Amino acid sequence: MRVLISGAGIAGHALAFWLSRLGHHVTVTERFSSLRTNGLQIDLRGHGIEVLKHMGLEEAFRVKSVSEQGLQVVDGRGKRWAYFPANNTGNGMQSFTSEFEIMRGDFCRLLHDALGNRVEFYFGTFIESYRDEGDKIDIRFSDSRTGSFDLLVGADGQFSRTRRMMLGQNMPDAVVPIQNMLLAYFTVPLPIQAEEKYIATLYMTSGGRGVMTRRHDPNYMQVYLGGKVGIDEFQALQDKDVEEEKAAFARMFKDAGWKVPDIIKSLADVDDFYCERMALVKIDHWSRGRVVLLGDAAYCPTVNTGMGTTSAIVGAYILAGEIATACVWNEDTNISHKKESLMTALEKYERKFRPFMDQVQDGVGQDDGKWDRVTSTQIGVFLQNCMMGLASLMRINIADYMMKENVKNWSLPYYERLVCLDTASDGSID
Repeated sequence: MRVLISGAGIAGHALAFWLSRLGHHVTVTERFSSLRTNGLQIDLRGHGIEVLKHMGLEEAFRVKSVSEQGLQVVDGRGKRWAYFPANNTGNGMQSFTSEFEIMRGDFCRLLHDALGNRVEFYFGTFIESYRDEGDKIDIRFSDSRTGSFDLLVGADGQFSRTRRMMLGQNMPDAVVPIQNMLLAYFTVPLPIQAEEKYIATLYMTSGGRGVMTRRHDPNYMQVYLGGKVGIDEFQALQDKDVEEEKAAFARMFKDAGWKVPDIIKSLADVDDFYCERMALVKIDHWSRGRVVLLGDAAYCPTVNTGMGTTSAIVGAYILAGEIATACVWNEDTNISHKKESLMTALEKYERKFRPFMDQVQDGVGQDDGKWDRVTSTQIGVFLQNCMMGLASLMRINIADYMMKENVKNWSLPYYERLVCLDTASDGSID
C-alpha cells in the first residue's frame, strides 16, 4: 500500500518502521523543517518495553539511555523526605524512574536511523486537505503538491490537524483540558556538582505547584514546572507567544522557595522552553474511511500516567500488526489495496487496543478536588511529604498506584509477520 503518515514524532516513526519493513510504500510529512529532536526525558514501561524488544532496538536504546538512579522528594530547605530507586532488576513494575529512560531527541534519532532508506520524508509541509474517494485518498499538501494514497495516518500530536479534518467542520474537538494545569519543560546550563548523582528531585509547595529537576548531562539540568491557573488565563495563554508563557510561569512561581528563584531568573535565556496545557484526548472512533489516528492524536493520556510514549509505541505495533494480518499481498487479487481488508485492520486495531487505553486514561483528571485542597497549603504539603517518606521507608513502590503501567487483563498481541521479520543491512527484507 501507499501510506501517508502525518507527523514525524515517535508514534509516526514507530509505525513507519513496521510498515516499511513489511514492504509498504511509506511517506511521512512533518510541518517542521527538519527532524524534531527537542524535548526532555521520556521513558518506556511495561508493554512498551516488549515492543522495543520486538523491534530489535533494545541494545541501541540502552546505548543512548539516561542513567537516572531514582527520584527523591525534598522540602524547601533541600531536606530529603523520600527516595524511590529505579527498578533495574528486569522484573515487576517500573518505579518513578524507569529502567528505560531516554531523551526524546535521542529516541527520535534512533527510530529515524532504523528506517534506513525505506521511507520518504516531506519536511516543512503539512496536509492542507484530503478527499477520501473510497478506493483511495487524495491529499493536497501546504506546498501545493498532491498525491494519492491507500491510507492516511494522523500521528500529529495532541492538537492533531488530521483529527480535526477527520471529525469535520463545526464538530467539537476531542481535547479534554485537565484542571487548568500548565506544565513547562526546559533545560538550564548547570555543571554537575561534586558528589551529585543522577537523581531526579521533586519539590512540592503550596498552591498545588510542583518542580522537578533531573540530569541527563554533566553540563545541563532539566527543569519541569507544573501548576494551575484560572480558567481565563488558561484559555488566554493558548494564543500567546513563548515570552508571555514564560512570564506566566514567573508569576505562578514567584514565592515558591527552594531553588525556584534561580530557576525563574534563568528563564530569560532559555531557548528550549515548551509550555503544555495538560489535556486528555478522547474520541469515540479512531478511524473514518481511509483515515486513522495514532498516538496522542487518538488517545493522549497526559504525563500523569507515565504512559504517553509507551502508548504510542504499542499502538503503532498493533496497527501495523493488524494491517499485516488483514492486508496480505496477493499478486493476483492485489488484496492489500482492497478497502474491506483495510477496514478490517483498522477496526481490529481499535478493538484490541482501546481496552488498554481505557485503563490508562481511567480516572485521569476526575478527582473531586479534596486532595488538591489539602496540598494547596503548607501543612498539606508537609503531610504529603510525610506520606511519601513512610512509603519510601517501607519500600512501597507508590508509582504502582500513581502511574498506569499495570494494565490488567490485557496481553500484547503477537504478530508473527512483524516479529519474525529479519532486515538485511541495506534495509530490504530477508
